[in-house]
Amino acid sequence: MKIRSLLPALFASMLCTVPALAQDSAPIFEPGLVSDGGVFGLTLSPDGMHALWVRSGGKRDVLTIMEAGKVDGKWQAPAVAPFSGQGGWKDIDPVFAPDGKSVVFQSTRPVPGKPERKGFDIWSIALGPAGWGPPAHLGNDINTDESESSASVASNGSIYFMKANDKAGAQSDLWVSRLQNGAYQAPENLGAPINTKERESNPYIAPDESYLIYFSSDPRGLGDVDLYISFRGKDGWGTPRHIDAPINSAAAEFTPWVHAGRLYFTRQVKQGERMIENIHSYPFDPLKYKKEG
Repeated sequence: MKIRSLLPALFASMLCTVPALAQDSAPIFEPGLVSDGGVFGLTLSPDGMHALWVRSGGKRDVLTIMEAGKVDGKWQAPAVAPFSGQGGWKDIDPVFAPDGKSVVFQSTRPVPGKPERKGFDIWSIALGPAGWGPPAHLGNDINTDESESSASVASNGSIYFMKANDKAGAQSDLWVSRLQNGAYQAPENLGAPINTKERESNPYIAPDESYLIYFSSDPRGLGDVDLYISFRGKDGWGTPRHIDAPINSAAAEFTPWVHAGRLYFTRQVKQGERMIENIHSYPFDPLKYKKEG
């Protein structure tokens, strides 16, 4: 039997092996077509017609950005994004800018003038009527010799992202780099109450920067890492609130993305030497958490 003919059955088996705790009322996004047990990090264009995500295969040895378009209300067969899957480098965490005209992602591809750099840097790529432009490195103020990842873009161009904080025991923190005169500036640590002694990562910033969703390894959560939301007021970021089940669970939830009244996220369950990870979604109103705060 040819390998190609085995793939549908393999995908079905991968989905069926997810423990019961991951099968709940937060449905899997496009099971089999997109969510095959080895994907994470969905982003959708503002019009909802274009999707990007990361194919992991349940590990981190090969990380490739995938894309698919919607035609007549149906998602078409996925393909490797033309700017990914080359050179042996890893590409992760694509996110559409709020205007849909560009995508920010992170990559281990060679950095101009920095042949020694091996970690993830933040890149951007324009998307126009003729398709994708060339990837552009966002400079060596926002990027350093440390890995930067999980970037999210506000309407004013500010980029929120994760990197380690050497002053906090090398745990990951959330940072922001402001766009000034066309260039990204040195990152600012978001500080408390967002950043703690735990791991904070995977920010989703609202286009107007009014709220922030991210994951934390706070042990008071339901699982490995859970999603939290914080609102920005005149005095800065407010006390983060734990997002309710069935979005959070005893599994790990990460890579949040808000689109058209739904929160899209990845749920991961460790299974032996690999991870079962699929994209889920659930109706979401951020103002509910602001009213409760």
